[in-house]
Amino acid sequence: MSNLHPRRNAREGVLEALFAQEYSEEKPKLVLDRVLDSNPNRKKNSEFIEILYFCVIDNVGWADDLIKLHLQNWEFSRVAQVDRLLLRMGICEIFFIEEVPPKVSISEMVEISKVYSTDESPSFINGILDAVYKDFQKKEIN
Repeated sequence: MSNLHPRRNAREGVLEALFAQEYSEEKPKLVLDRVLDSNPNRKKNSEFIEILYFCVIDNVGWADDLIKLHLQNWEFSRVAQVDRLLLRMGICEIFFIEEVPPKVSISEMVEISKVYSTDESPSFINGILDAVYKDFQKKEIN
């Protein structure tokens, strides 16, 4: 675990907190604090973690609409929960976290899905995020 890149560890912390939040009635900040407290290695990236976590929480509906727009022959309700969270994270990084190149965001979500999700997830996540990124680039140009 300690040989993980600090940002990968941070993103996994965001995933953990978002997953916990889905099943919690507690305030998002409490859930996040618990996740940060459980892994001291994440403390140095707590600012990045907090920005990404709250970005996803604040933009869930919008991110889900973007995901639905790019799903082909697939129901949103059938998308695995971890995949849904990773897609939301990737979308938020692409649109709102300028310090991270979009290709890095996409690659990171794909790599994390290899650990936490199904065998089909990496190519599924790559396809959706790549399509979202292409749309993002078109909007940037216009």
